[in-house]
Amino acid sequence: MNQWRSFGKNKIIFMLLLGIDLGTSFIKVSVIDTDSQSCIASTQYPDTESSILSYQKGWAEQSPDQWWSDVKQAILKLNSSGKYNSRDIKAIGLTYQMHGLVLIDEEGSSLRNSIIWCDSRSISYGNKAFEEIGSNYCCSNLLNSPGNFTAAKLAWVKENEPYVYKKVYKVLLPGDFIGYRLTNQLTTTPAALSEGIFWDFPLHSISDHILKYFDFDTTLFPAVQDVFSNHGVLSNRVASELNLSPGIPLAYKAGDQPNNAFSLNVLEPGEFAATAGTSGVLYGVMNSLPSVCDSSVNHFAHVNHDANTTRIGALLCINGAGIMTRYIKQLITPQIDYVDFDKLAASIEVGSNGLHIFPFGNGAERMFSNRLINAQIENLDLNKHTAAHFCRAVQEGVAYSFKYGFDKMLLNGIRPSRIMAAKANMFLSPVFIDCFVNTIGVPLDLFDVDGSVGAAKGAGVVVGAFSSPNEACALQEAVATIYPSSASPHQELYHQWLTTLSKHLGK
Repeated sequence: MNQWRSFGKNKIIFMLLLGIDLGTSFIKVSVIDTDSQSCIASTQYPDTESSILSYQKGWAEQSPDQWWSDVKQAILKLNSSGKYNSRDIKAIGLTYQMHGLVLIDEEGSSLRNSIIWCDSRSISYGNKAFEEIGSNYCCSNLLNSPGNFTAAKLAWVKENEPYVYKKVYKVLLPGDFIGYRLTNQLTTTPAALSEGIFWDFPLHSISDHILKYFDFDTTLFPAVQDVFSNHGVLSNRVASELNLSPGIPLAYKAGDQPNNAFSLNVLEPGEFAATAGTSGVLYGVMNSLPSVCDSSVNHFAHVNHDANTTRIGALLCINGAGIMTRYIKQLITPQIDYVDFDKLAASIEVGSNGLHIFPFGNGAERMFSNRLINAQIENLDLNKHTAAHFCRAVQEGVAYSFKYGFDKMLLNGIRPSRIMAAKANMFLSPVFIDCFVNTIGVPLDLFDVDGSVGAAKGAGVVVGAFSSPNEACALQEAVATIYPSSASPHQELYHQWLTTLSKHLGK
């Protein structure tokens, strides 16, 4: 067991911990006080949402170097709040957007933009690998089709950019890259490798089948260690630049959706989380490898999974959630903020007077077998539909997409009695919450947490502030619980929406 992993040891009474959340739209950073488990300062950077570079249809890239610059600016902005002494921070935790590909050379420089999670260019590589490696191995050992995940993206670079590939020293996930910039140490985790479809679950090692099929060398990957472990210590240079203490450990590193679940204390079988940020995600925990192989629902190592304890996160992703809402807002109501956007939505009757929006314009959707079906607006009547109708219809469309995905998770044997979510992003909207709860039909518990707070708490587990992952979130209480209403019309309206969607899917 890693020497920094301190489950069960005596708890340190007080310390400050820094959490970093590398998102698609923003960098979010928070500092928590371990005694009260409360967040004492939080901020995000930049002030406007980061763009996604799309040089061709279906492509999605971001600059790793810009991520690093934004991380530093976010930490400096947080330090300037005056709410804490930055030198009192004793450990750092990191969470990050999943599935991205970052390539560095021997000097540690990034070789190209990151091909991020919603990029679709490598689908044919993943589908071919699934056929030729075989569905039996992919489902039982990788728990997924290679699809358009990180391994397939690397195969695309290998074939289409050989001049880049020959310079590759290490293959990293986004969090591995930021961790390297903080510490000058290269590490990854089974969870990160599983989200890249490099991990063999029964063998608990990097998959020889994937390496041999794509002709990847095992030396391309950093040292593999637990999510909860010492991933290096803050370098003197970075510490000086950020006014932090040199030598403090980066003690936790996890993908955003497993980390979101951890933040909500979703760690054990049957527990269930949801997020509605740039994308929408449903996430349930299992204690065994899945018996159903359905590429629309993906399975990755959860934060507390290891060789001795099976904890698998079943994940369903809707690429277009917050990003579709932002698109409609910028297109239809660019002059107002999201609070007024929601007020406009609330002024319209449920059902948006027949206006339907399908939020599927952010790359290939895994729940539709990696198809690029694009976003759709249906039943638009130029004489009766106003900006306010669009404000409601997009939120209903996202919520109905969650219901579509939720039904797929039910088919995979996941049946939650309640759903946990952070009171953030689209879960700040009463209109969206009403539609979500009354369409899915399961109670929703909302918590005042976010990914950066969860990452900070993850670091606290390793350095002894908390005795276990469960204890790290033990003091959290729901700030609201919303129950379905038997009088809600959303179930019927969902079926109308689904009928139109089926036409688009050719069913």
